[in-house]
Amino acid sequence: MLVRMASEQHYLVGLDLAGRRVVVVGGGSVAQRRLPRLVSSGARVEVVSLHVTPSVQAMVDAGEIVWHERPYTSGDLSGAWYAVACTSDPNVNAAVVADAERERIFCVRADAGTRGTAVTPAVGSHDGLLVGVLSGGQPRRSAAVRDGLLESLRVGGVAGETKPTGVALVGGGPGDAELITVRGRRLLGLADVVVADRLAPRELLDELGPHVTVVDAAKIPYGRAASQDAINATLIEHARAGRFVVRLKGGDPYVFGRGFEELAACVAAGVPVTVVPGVTSAFAAPGAAQVPVTHRGVTHEVVVVSGHVSPGAESSLVDWEALGRLRGTIVIMMGVERIAEFATVLMAGGRAADTPVAVVQEGTTRNQRSLVSRLDRVAEDVVAEGIRPPAVIVVGPVAGLAGELLAQPH
Repeated sequence: MLVRMASEQHYLVGLDLAGRRVVVVGGGSVAQRRLPRLVSSGARVEVVSLHVTPSVQAMVDAGEIVWHERPYTSGDLSGAWYAVACTSDPNVNAAVVADAERERIFCVRADAGTRGTAVTPAVGSHDGLLVGVLSGGQPRRSAAVRDGLLESLRVGGVAGETKPTGVALVGGGPGDAELITVRGRRLLGLADVVVADRLAPRELLDELGPHVTVVDAAKIPYGRAASQDAINATLIEHARAGRFVVRLKGGDPYVFGRGFEELAACVAAGVPVTVVPGVTSAFAAPGAAQVPVTHRGVTHEVVVVSGHVSPGAESSLVDWEALGRLRGTIVIMMGVERIAEFATVLMAGGRAADTPVAVVQEGTTRNQRSLVSRLDRVAEDVVAEGIRPPAVIVVGPVAGLAGELLAQPH
């Protein structure tokens, strides 16, 4: 058995395991952590273990790996290129490493890293880069350094990273600056120009460098609005000038965010576009107010509707009568000003007058306010409570679940 001395350094190398046999001995929590990256590498992964966790079983059921439901035996590594010994029995792990050495197969021993012939680095990925860190048997240090490197890459602080080009349509999430996606925040840190909506997380703008140009594209409901054509022209103009432009939008660009209009304009102008989905306020704002838009045994459907036009308007594309016949959840966006009209048409379509309704204003922010009412009086309650846009309206039994839970004796 070859044992690495503490003073020796590992040789860090990337293995091409695509199409090659890899054997993982053990099906517990360590295997569960290691298997996904092995599978994503394209390796032909076989697990040898009497038992596996439910997550590993799911990978077996999906055909991603092969499971040999039995104890490890000598010869199981024959024809393998790489092996991982991660059982709970040190003697079995030692036997796997010994067999691997005789077969000249590099082998990781999860319970005693220095006794294997290979070690697993702390690994993370970022925009096509695979970052791996080894620290000579100090896994916590490896993980901490890896996390620091990835965070630096995400905010554009590591030299050598390729500068993006064109336009990125970034969903900023429902309002809380911490709910933007990791990729969205990274691209924002690389921007030369940021074209921001009023509903985009405002705190993120304060983190931008002094060299970044911020363009206000605020769209205030029922008031002053930047022309969509002007926004499109701004994106294209700056991108053509060689600047990386981030179009920062509230929620998700493709959920009533006119994101596809901006994508189409950029594509027509020959400007490359990256779309970064965001957490939509249609679901996040209710969630922040303890209103689930679905619940087992309560609803089997969720419909998200725009409320920017009246139910009877010629420009309306919504079949409100059909919505009135549904029994599940209806989420109405941009509907506060016309909530009385929506309540009336839903009741006319068949919704019961006592159907619970939740209205959440500025969900996930420090200004969040919410009320729970019923369909026949929600319009009055909204006025009485001074609820104003932006707000999300949830109609259906789920809107009353939080109140029922709080009303239960504890």
